[in-house]
Amino acid sequence: MTDPIDRSGLRPRFWENTPLDRMTRREWEALCDGCGKCCMNKLEDQDTQEVALTNVACRLFDDTTCRCSSYAIRHQFVPECIVLEPRNLDRNLYWMPETCAYKRLHAGKALPGWHPLITGTAESVHRAGVSMQHKTVAEFEVDEEYWENHIIEEPC
Repeated sequence: MTDPIDRSGLRPRFWENTPLDRMTRREWEALCDGCGKCCMNKLEDQDTQEVALTNVACRLFDDTTCRCSSYAIRHQFVPECIVLEPRNLDRNLYWMPETCAYKRLHAGKALPGWHPLITGTAESVHRAGVSMQHKTVAEFEVDEEYWENHIIEEPC
């Protein structure tokens, strides 16, 4: 499978010495590991604000590629889809999975060894078993009241 993220020509190990808000747009995009977890529906406890990840995929999620099938125009179909940017990290990172590179770097943690920037291949996230590839159910197949039956633990 071809990696839709162009990781060629980037500064070596830029994520180790460049703050998130100083990265170029290409560097920022290259941080995405392609796991697909951000495209899973989540449940938030109203009392504790804890977020639980489910395997119930957004209607635009492609379970084979672990990518949005309509990324460029996704807000036309899913207006609530989060656009993660350096300026809104504090507001939106709690929705992101624990394995997320943006969340890890923001917290001062290193990228995991399976990350495509470390391994040089987009397939490493799938081989490590931390992606949602072939592990989802479509949101139209499960009533929202039953999403709690689809909570998953990380890494999945």
